Amino acid sequence: MNVYDDLSRTRLRKHFAVINFLFQLLLVASMPGAAAELTRAPAVAGTFYPAEPAKLEALVKKDLSAAPEPKLAGKLVAILVPHAGLEFSGPTAARAFKAVKRGDFDEAIVVGTGHYKLIPGAALYPGRYGTPEGPFPYDKELAAKLLKATPLIAADPEAHAREHSIEVELPFIQERLGKIPLLGLLMNTDDLGAAEAVGAAIAKAVASSKRRRILLVASSDQSHYPPASFDDAVDETTLKALETLRPDYFWMASDLWTRRGVPNLAVAYCGQAAVAAVMRAALDLGADHAEILGHANSYTALPAAGAQRVVGYAAAAFVKSAKPSPPPWPLARLNAKEKAALLRAARESLERQARGEEAQAPKLPSDDPIFNLPAASFVTLTEKGALRGCIGSIEPREPLLDSVARNAALAAARDPRFPSVRPSELSRVGIEISVLSLPRRVPGAAQVRQGDGVILEAGGDSGVFLPQVWEKLPQKEAFLGELCAEKAGLPRNCWKDPKTRIEVFSVVSFSEPKPATP
Repeated sequence: MNVYDDLSRTRLRKHFAVINFLFQLLLVASMPGAAAELTRAPAVAGTFYPAEPAKLEALVKKDLSAAPEPKLAGKLVAILVPHAGLEFSGPTAARAFKAVKRGDFDEAIVVGTGHYKLIPGAALYPGRYGTPEGPFPYDKELAAKLLKATPLIAADPEAHAREHSIEVELPFIQERLGKIPLLGLLMNTDDLGAAEAVGAAIAKAVASSKRRRILLVASSDQSHYPPASFDDAVDETTLKALETLRPDYFWMASDLWTRRGVPNLAVAYCGQAAVAAVMRAALDLGADHAEILGHANSYTALPAAGAQRVVGYAAAAFVKSAKPSPPPWPLARLNAKEKAALLRAARESLERQARGEEAQAPKLPSDDPIFNLPAASFVTLTEKGALRGCIGSIEPREPLLDSVARNAALAAARDPRFPSVRPSELSRVGIEISVLSLPRRVPGAAQVRQGDGVILEAGGDSGVFLPQVWEKLPQKEAFLGELCAEKAGLPRNCWKDPKTRIEVFSVVSFSEPKPATP
């Protein structure tokens, strides 16, 4: 759950770094050995799960027994599990823990969601985590590496005092791996950069730990409190974003939903900071794809909880495959039905604009979560084979369906090279839609391949060519030279300058059938 504060992020980090330094100094100078001896007593035993060890063990075994056996396409690096009361989230969590095999790991780092205290980075519990059957061992050496890696990670027992998000995962870890050494971290920052920095520090500490095989666990629920009728649309969208293994894209999808005004939706991903941190750590440790293992919500788990305000739960595995390949880009897999729907939305928007009618925002959420994903698109209008208008965006700032509809209207009325499309032209104007992948920076022009979309920037000036431009400029030097001179307003050979920033992207393009000539 995101938490906000009046301090600027920069000031907050400085304050936090000073406090962290003083606290560590106090631990070393005044309380030698205390961090390793500190034990956190269970805070939610008897409420989030049974307090009696026998009943708790029986419940966990029941959920694990009912969970299907996952067949992962590679080596498990990390898992994502929900953290509600076990009667709600246990069956979903079991789907991920079923992938954890005894003997594969001999330590765990659990990154949970902080619900009670603002945490600019990550709060480490500097001691043992207790359970109804006794505490897990504490690895003070690994903890020291994490604290040293970045000032964003600080020892903070207070943040853990009432927190449930780590505690509810411990019975599953104990059942699958036994009482292994375990570290607990809590996060709730609204700063993606801080979340990724924590993840990078975790990966560095894990990679330098030669003696242990360490499982990473992200503990996070999904959407909070939309009606059940909206929950699948919200949760399936963020899960598709998670499958890209792009923390920035996952974060964008979550934030976009939170701002969309869905009834009762407080947050689209309760622990997006914890998820982004573990995703970054998993990537740095070699994970190359995510496998969604299950999804439910509080209503499907326990109908008596009601359908008006639900909480979503998901289970996933981050996996390192034997033959690494790029994670799938969900918008690269648009099917014929989806392409046709986008072309209809663009056509309707174009016609309304030409006739001077008020624009109508596409309904959200769409029944198809692909339309709800953040997307950048271009809409190109043609008339008798000639360009009639083209407007688009490079960065995804709105859902795909919205992006296409808006850019169709803008191409009809706001391309400065052409007059606005008139109603009399509509039957002759054709539409092409290009849906862009996220841009990826490359070291230089040598890495640009024919067929790439290219973004070029230097000194504050920039330009972009869609891949379709290669059809007219098939030679790389001509393509890049024209991009520099005509689109960016820079010297024609600017692409040779090492200071020039070059990014590439791919597109999925599709068009209407050519309009009949009157």
